[in-house]
Amino acid sequence: MAPVEHFAHCPRCGRAAAPTGPAAPFRCSACGFTLFFNAASAVAALVERADGRVLFIRRAKDPGRGQLGLPGGFVDPGETAEEALRREVREEVGIRLDRVAYLSSHANAYFYAEVTYTTLDLFYVARTPDPDRAHPLDAVEGVEWLDPARVAPEAIAFESMRRAIAEYVALRPAAPDRR
Repeated sequence: MAPVEHFAHCPRCGRAAAPTGPAAPFRCSACGFTLFFNAASAVAALVERADGRVLFIRRAKDPGRGQLGLPGGFVDPGETAEEALRREVREEVGIRLDRVAYLSSHANAYFYAEVTYTTLDLFYVARTPDPDRAHPLDAVEGVEWLDPARVAPEAIAFESMRRAIAEYVALRPAAPDRR
């Protein structure tokens, strides 16, 4: 269900809510309270290593438990996307980023605790001075340095990540065999 569909009553006055569409804001006909359900901002990094491999995480929790993903997460209020990216990568895999460049953005649906959230996922290409220090931390089961051109799209947890990885692979120069 979309977030608005969970509102049976107005949170301000308590009046029974009239049904709305999943993309509509909540509007109370009694008191005029209006609540918009905008897309949440999320970030993820394609962290490159000198040999051309990219850091993938193995997700420890749903959505996408056991599948591959990229380190990242939600942008907190008051953060820039780049600040959130650096924080999330540090929290998930324990490394710092020293080069960050914007790649692309993609809309995504994030199903969590019986609610489908709309997100806008911002993807970045990054480097780290200490790739060997990457290790699983918060909500991460494992870390793997993989050639993104060889990762099966169905192994990746989110459609937005599949699209960003495909863009990244299409943009990077041809390289020798990276097994």
